[in-house]
Amino acid sequence: MDISAAALENCGLASESAAQLEQRLQALSSENEHELWQTLTTEILTPDLPFSVHQLLYQSVYQSQLDSGTPAPAWFPGEQELSESNLACWLNELNLHSMEDLHSWSVHDRSEFTQKLIDSLRIQFQQPPQQVMNVDAGIEQVQWLTGAKLNIVESCFRDKTDETAVCFQKGSAELQQLSYAELKQLTAQVANGLREAGYEPGTRIAVMMPMTVESVAIFLGVIAAGCVVVTIADSFSAEEMQVRLKITEPALIFIQDVITRGSRQLPLYTKLGEDQRLPAIVLPEQERVQVSLREGDRLWSEFLSDNRELTCEPRNPHDETTILFSSGTTGNPKGIPWDQTTPIKSAGDGYLHHDIHAGDVVCWPTNLGWMMGPWLVYASLINDATIALTDAVPTSRAFCEFVQNARVTMLGLVPSIVSAWRSQDCVAGLDWSRIKVFSSTGECSNPDDMLWLMSRAGYRPVIEYCGGTETGGGYITGTVLKPGVPGLFACPAVGFDWLLLDEEGHLTENGEVFFVPPVIGLSTRLINRDHHEVYFADIPPGPDGELLRRHGDQIEALPDGYFRAQGRIDDAMNLGGIKVSSVQIEELLTQAEGVREVAAIAVPPAGGGPSLLVIYVVMQPDSKFEADTLQSSMQQIIRSQLNPLFKIQAVREIEQLPRTASNKVMRRKLRDLFQGLES
Repeated sequence: MDISAAALENCGLASESAAQLEQRLQALSSENEHELWQTLTTEILTPDLPFSVHQLLYQSVYQSQLDSGTPAPAWFPGEQELSESNLACWLNELNLHSMEDLHSWSVHDRSEFTQKLIDSLRIQFQQPPQQVMNVDAGIEQVQWLTGAKLNIVESCFRDKTDETAVCFQKGSAELQQLSYAELKQLTAQVANGLREAGYEPGTRIAVMMPMTVESVAIFLGVIAAGCVVVTIADSFSAEEMQVRLKITEPALIFIQDVITRGSRQLPLYTKLGEDQRLPAIVLPEQERVQVSLREGDRLWSEFLSDNRELTCEPRNPHDETTILFSSGTTGNPKGIPWDQTTPIKSAGDGYLHHDIHAGDVVCWPTNLGWMMGPWLVYASLINDATIALTDAVPTSRAFCEFVQNARVTMLGLVPSIVSAWRSQDCVAGLDWSRIKVFSSTGECSNPDDMLWLMSRAGYRPVIEYCGGTETGGGYITGTVLKPGVPGLFACPAVGFDWLLLDEEGHLTENGEVFFVPPVIGLSTRLINRDHHEVYFADIPPGPDGELLRRHGDQIEALPDGYFRAQGRIDDAMNLGGIKVSSVQIEELLTQAEGVREVAAIAVPPAGGGPSLLVIYVVMQPDSKFEADTLQSSMQQIIRSQLNPLFKIQAVREIEQLPRTASNKVMRRKLRDLFQGLES
């Protein structure tokens, strides 16, 4: 391999090291590019080498593929993945030979696929189903597991006792562990506390907390009692919290007193306000509660039952377990119920595509207010793995040290976290060799960042994973049975059928995603919207007469069965892994002084990666446009009234917003305008 010592020195190597590496590279035989790259990653490229060396060699090996846009794998499945992974076992049992064969079988025989998934996950039933899938009422209203009685919490515990359910670390304290038996007891104290307080099955109970041992037990305990968890992200403003409480009308809320982020202590309990009559159970972040409680509110220690025996309320398959929220194309969030069957999709994706096995340690910085919070609970516990939790800021060195010390084997994230780690070199000197699989969701990935991430653990795959709150998991993903290409999806999710269509409804290689239901886990109703209107109205049948369901992502199909995410078709956007509507942002930012009209757009950066929030404004006739001042003012509005995680990349003035004949803002034209000016 012809790489000069001078080029290696330019990558940061000392002259002696560069000369030695040059000799080693020259000694490599001229194999094909895939074999050459595998040799490099197994024998030469170690995490302690500067990433610029990894990048140089990757680009040198795959120059022709990168120039032509052909997928260039950075990871290849080994013998363990090809023979011992959960997917490999399925292929063997079903006498199938490829992921393509498996996907085809799974979408053509959906009942048999779903039954096999239930069997593989060992889902517990108090009364077994008479039928796996019933579409007598139409595909839109598919009924899963008809005649069954179950409570999904039983499948989280089953026959486990001493195995570690949760490992966690608070601040600089020692790493601690909670066994399955101990988590089950705490879950029972929550469930029995609710029963003793008179809350009946079906009652909605809100949770607004960071991801802690207690919040996991609360989540499971509410569901075990037959009640319904209303999840609200702890980063939401008081206004956003009130919107969600008004939509769901819960009877009780579990909330922490304060929340610490790095060196800052932020209020949480006080967001309820003195006028909010919703009773609260308040958990202290530290040993003592740091707020004064309103009349009628109770401390966590006073609420917990003394009864540590877990009894799970029998429920019907389509009884609600959780209500999450997702923004669409209007400002008001959609309330999306998960039922007793949705966790089967979450745990199934963890089992099949993330290859979670008993004893694995799964870490994903998230919150119960986002779908990946419940996903993490189910994908870990139903698969007999350990949930790894820390209050360290996800972008910090402390978080990366936790990943090492907790011996994490499956690490999930959003791309902006990877970008922060890379820019700060947060992983330098750490041992991430126990990681078997990374996963990335929430935003479009930057390929260079994902190559960097793979290189930090001695080259492990990044499972790109995309779905939505209304899917219970992913529709497009990666797999340990196929070479991993930085920033690209490798396959459709097993059991999930979808099409790419152009604006005329024809099949295309780069277009809008339309689901072909039914799929277990896919929503069939909404709390505050007409489900048919949101997902099915005005969509013609597919090319073969299929009933189609809109989703809103734009995907590009690439050679060899890979895919690239292109962002959203509709007015929703993903910012920092959080889905939010443009309208929601625009309604807030019209408060800014001197502004007449606002349009919010998500712009993909050059080279790919997480979307950037750009604001276009039309100013009042007598107001002067000052970009920096206006951006600062708008950022403060977003921070205080929506979400402090949303960062404005730029504010631009425009004389008139482009609109359709029906007066809808043409955000695609604004994206094209911004990208044209920046290039």
